[in-house]
Amino acid sequence: MNSISTAVSTGYVYHEDYLKHDTGYHPESAERLRAIMWKLKEAGFMQRLRRIVPVKASKEQIAYVHAPEYIKKVDAMCKRGGGMLDSDTPVCTDTYEIALLSAGGAIKAIDEVIDESNNQERIFALIRPPGHHATANKGMGFCIFNNIAIAAEHLKRKYGIKRILIADWDVHHGNGTQEVFFGDPSVLYFSVHQYPHYPGTGWIDEVGKGEGEGYTVNVPLPAGVDDIGYLYAFNNILAPIAMDFNPEFVLVSVGFDAHSADPLASMNVTSLGFGLFTDVIKEIAEKNSKGRIVMTLEGGYNLNAIGESALSVFNSLLSTAREKKEGEIKENEKVRKRVEEIKEVQRKYWRI
Repeated sequence: MNSISTAVSTGYVYHEDYLKHDTGYHPESAERLRAIMWKLKEAGFMQRLRRIVPVKASKEQIAYVHAPEYIKKVDAMCKRGGGMLDSDTPVCTDTYEIALLSAGGAIKAIDEVIDESNNQERIFALIRPPGHHATANKGMGFCIFNNIAIAAEHLKRKYGIKRILIADWDVHHGNGTQEVFFGDPSVLYFSVHQYPHYPGTGWIDEVGKGEGEGYTVNVPLPAGVDDIGYLYAFNNILAPIAMDFNPEFVLVSVGFDAHSADPLASMNVTSLGFGLFTDVIKEIAEKNSKGRIVMTLEGGYNLNAIGESALSVFNSLLSTAREKKEGEIKENEKVRKRVEEIKEVQRKYWRI
């Protein structure tokens, strides 16, 4: 991997209270964050990173994205001692308050990057519960409030940002984020995900509606795709469309569940691969949005893999160079064919 440089200030959002969202025997557990923090400390990264302490989002900020009735439902369920928002999504007594803190962590990261006096261009918010499946009216897929969508709305409403890129490489399609911005031309939502897989959405013809038509870009990949296949999709679809869109700010939903060791999916990405994906994001941000990037943690359920993968992302964020991974895509003709299919759909909207 590249040698580390601290020329660009890089930070992380973290709070011990994130561990209080008690899901019991569940893939999305507090151990995920413990694994990441342990790996960062073991590798000596804490001296190179600035820690940012989050504060809770207000109900008004959550309501940027979520219906008041749904917010009240989560609060009431937690006050009753917890329960299940759906068959996959448990909440405990503390979950409502911690979900506010999770969304607040994304908001705090935005504020820190926007404030140029901090010299803080890149922040990875190590938050939980995750968010990209949460819709306006429903928590699902381990997600309570949609952290990345709330962050994007915060950018629009507080700072007047008019062009926001959300890149989502969680192995599951971010149906909640897509739904929030499906008719919104100020947010370009890009998702690369395993398909068919949970939640079943994210086909190439889902491109947005009304004024937002063309501002949703889905890359549904077959099982088994590796680093090179993902990079082929990033370089041939995300990069040219992002350059055409010219985002003022870049947000990333970071899932590590496309890792080859993850128990909930069937992709073959390596820990190093996530750093290579971050290199692509950095290049987009440097050419369009003054290098400004905020990343939020989504999925990833193998504890060793999530720690190593997070380390790879931070290594990229701290580096001033971009590492190239050369390789031909010919070993996976399905990826090449899918990319061409997506290009045919997206050429109506973008120079690609």
